[in-house]
Amino acid sequence: MKKKLHCLSLVAFLALAPQMALAGKADDTFNVAFTVEPTTMDTYKETTREGYILARLIYDCLIEKDTSTGEFKPSLASSFKVTDDTTLDFVLRTDVKFHDGTLMTADDVVYTLNMVSSREYGARYQIAVDWIERVEKTGENAVRIKMKRPSPLALEMLAGNLPIYPKAYYEKAGPAGMTTKPVGTGPYRLVEVSPGSRYVLERFADYYAGSPKGQPAIKRIVVRVLPETNTQYAELMNGSLDWVWKVSPDDARRLQSRPNLKVQSTEILRYAFIGINPNFQDKKSPFADVRVRQAFNYAVNRPAIIKAFVGGSAQPAYAPCSHLQFGCTYDVDRYEFDVAKAKALLAEAGYPNGFSTELMISSTPKEQAEVIAANLAAVGIKVTLNFQQYAPALTAWREGRIPLLMGNWGSYGVADAGLSISNYFSGTADDQVKDKKVIDLLAKADSSMDRDLRKKDYHEALKIIASQAYLVPLWTFNVNTAFNASLDFKFDADEYARFYTAKWN
Repeated sequence: MKKKLHCLSLVAFLALAPQMALAGKADDTFNVAFTVEPTTMDTYKETTREGYILARLIYDCLIEKDTSTGEFKPSLASSFKVTDDTTLDFVLRTDVKFHDGTLMTADDVVYTLNMVSSREYGARYQIAVDWIERVEKTGENAVRIKMKRPSPLALEMLAGNLPIYPKAYYEKAGPAGMTTKPVGTGPYRLVEVSPGSRYVLERFADYYAGSPKGQPAIKRIVVRVLPETNTQYAELMNGSLDWVWKVSPDDARRLQSRPNLKVQSTEILRYAFIGINPNFQDKKSPFADVRVRQAFNYAVNRPAIIKAFVGGSAQPAYAPCSHLQFGCTYDVDRYEFDVAKAKALLAEAGYPNGFSTELMISSTPKEQAEVIAANLAAVGIKVTLNFQQYAPALTAWREGRIPLLMGNWGSYGVADAGLSISNYFSGTADDQVKDKKVIDLLAKADSSMDRDLRKKDYHEALKIIASQAYLVPLWTFNVNTAFNASLDFKFDADEYARFYTAKWN
């Protein structure tokens, strides 16, 4: 009933909303709405994607990643090199100013990265900093990062996740000051904060030339926290807002009909899957047999489910990673929907009449799980659905108490397969397969600075995972954004809205 009322209220908005006033373009202000409130402007203490999006407006990092090519480019650094497997060297720009007018120096870089990687600081996103052993100044405008171990994800983390703070300001203002009055080197500076409701950013006039982010085209960005999506849609249609995100498929179709709005569907790095535990019940369950696992894969009608319930730019997945990630490939055994093959494999495995099992669900819409259960029932696998919150479902999986877990994984928004494949198949607590060949391949890939070798090892691991049908990859996810038709802006697959690239048509 709640969903029905939501749809009816949106239909009413669509019918009554006036033509957009294009106020954002008229006064060069880009108006954005978030449903979730950022928790802090001190990026290393932040937990929300919304906070990270604002951080990339306010701060810069040593390097940036070109999301279209995957190339790492100098940012606050003028150049960088991988000196050896545990050493990264950077030459810094000399023309970069913080928002308070002071010049950025090597001391700021050394101070920031040593501080946030220390145990005492307690960065919330530990994977971003726990590879750093120390950072040292090697010249007036040069720094060196020593790694605790070879870390091929180091560049990924440095590109966007490790902003540089002004040493003098942070020592004076501390975390509290950085939360309310952050000072960075980014293309926008925060000029007004109403915590939990409104954030106003203005284009930084002294932003350095040559930044890979480019020079921002729009003068002002106003971000408001509006928890009710219908309020967002109403303001989008009357011109008070220029951009909203995470629009449901139904609402996206309705908003698309408005002549002064555009809707964009962007495939993201997150993918859905069903994990299979071949060692369940000491390998006495049906899932110990590879033919049963393959039959399970053949039984799921991915294209039909995507069309009916996911929509947009989502695609079938064929591996435990996103095809948009470095090191991921779908050039492996694929299990396209085939009821006859599924039944034949079950019969070969000794289950001509199927069997009964339990599927635990975490973070998945009920309708999708019910359709999958119906698909499996059609080949004789009778599934009892067990819906649980994320924490108890994960605990049950890690303790080996369930044969199947349906969930999804987003790799922290990092486009590298090391944060996807290795999470579930490298011998971690989430790895219920424990295939030694796969573990060894991933260990090599996760500790090499040679990108070509990493690709090769990931591909070999993925081929084994697919041939053994150790999981059921389902589909990739997408995010729908709706925006003012006068706005030229592209949303990226890593779910970081880079508002500094926006411009008016």
